[in-house]
Amino acid sequence: MTRWREMRVAAAILVAGSVLSACGDGGDGTESGGSESASEQPSREVSGPRLVVTTDDGVLVLERDTLEPVGDALPATGFTRVNAAGDGRHVFVSTEDGFQLLDTGVEAEAHGDHAHYRVKADPDYGDTFEAAEPGHVTISDGRTVLFGDGDGSIQVLDSEDPTEVIATSEVPDPHHGVAVHLAGDLLLTEGTADSRSTVVVRDGIDGDEKARLDDCPGVHGEATAADGRAVVGCEDGVVVADHGELTKVDSPDAYGRIGNQAGSPASTVVLGDYKVDPDAELERPERISLIDTESRELRLVDLGTSYTFRSLGRGPSGEALVLGTDGALRVIDPESGKVTDRIVVIDAWKEPLDWQKPRPTLEVDGDTAWVTEPATQAVHEVDLAAGRVAQSVQLPGVPNEIVSAGAH
Repeated sequence: MTRWREMRVAAAILVAGSVLSACGDGGDGTESGGSESASEQPSREVSGPRLVVTTDDGVLVLERDTLEPVGDALPATGFTRVNAAGDGRHVFVSTEDGFQLLDTGVEAEAHGDHAHYRVKADPDYGDTFEAAEPGHVTISDGRTVLFGDGDGSIQVLDSEDPTEVIATSEVPDPHHGVAVHLAGDLLLTEGTADSRSTVVVRDGIDGDEKARLDDCPGVHGEATAADGRAVVGCEDGVVVADHGELTKVDSPDAYGRIGNQAGSPASTVVLGDYKVDPDAELERPERISLIDTESRELRLVDLGTSYTFRSLGRGPSGEALVLGTDGALRVIDPESGKVTDRIVVIDAWKEPLDWQKPRPTLEVDGDTAWVTEPATQAVHEVDLAAGRVAQSVQLPGVPNEIVSAGAH
């Protein structure tokens, strides 16, 4: 075990012991399970927010402690996408009508420098925020923003209470885009259904335009970083947004697409994918990109294995995490690009041609990562501090997308 791991494990044990001795369980000892519903049982404490997994049979809500489903799958039709809503309790499920709120039933209760999580209700669907072709959901600066690809709608919610819209806006033409609340500004894309290459910063939700950059072909995705900065991907680099200013950072290749990104509030560096073949029906990249939003430098790192758009994540201290098709989760120092750990999680796998088909997917929340394995209908919990798989559970359906309600 490396010194880094020893320190992380020791700290985790010390904190856990302090929390238990100071707070107690605060409940009546009621065990999970049984025939009573959560609304009929006394409130019980769990270790953290629940997980939501999509399958062909519907949407499963998993208990964080055991990874076991909480009841039967909730109904869903067609290809279903899920995104955290921002409060640790709710998740948005994309439907034909818009973004439907799913209550996982676990509520976060602030307690000094930490939170307790208590079961308050059974998982169930709530209201739907109407949008044509619901697309990206972003969480930043205390605001959750919903973007409708089919109507250009932008809906802004309070991340601490994402049950009501507090502001709305729109873009001139519908397109596959994104919007994010950033240091009081609204960062968004503009384009059409056929072409998109523009990034805009507005003063507030619907204020005057502060900055515009039209040189971002195929603009796609976003990620926020430390110090109030963000990155938007292009087919030839990225655009860095820095407190109302936009800067283009070019890829070293004429076509170097960075369409999927993962950011961390603990790092100024954004992790991105990197593709170089515009004509490939399915490109299996083996390099990732690291974009320093402070220095505006872009570094490429060769992993020696391919990965997919669902392979990117960030650790609790800003570590870059990439799940390879060799089945290993790589931990990468975002400053140096050096691979500092390699955790074997699942068997080697091959990316399907259809992007909607299930593939191993990485989700991260704090010190814990989860990896789905469609081939075995399993989900694996990874202890990032210890660098090992902590537990594995087989699900009643083939997992596709996965999200922790606590992920931001």
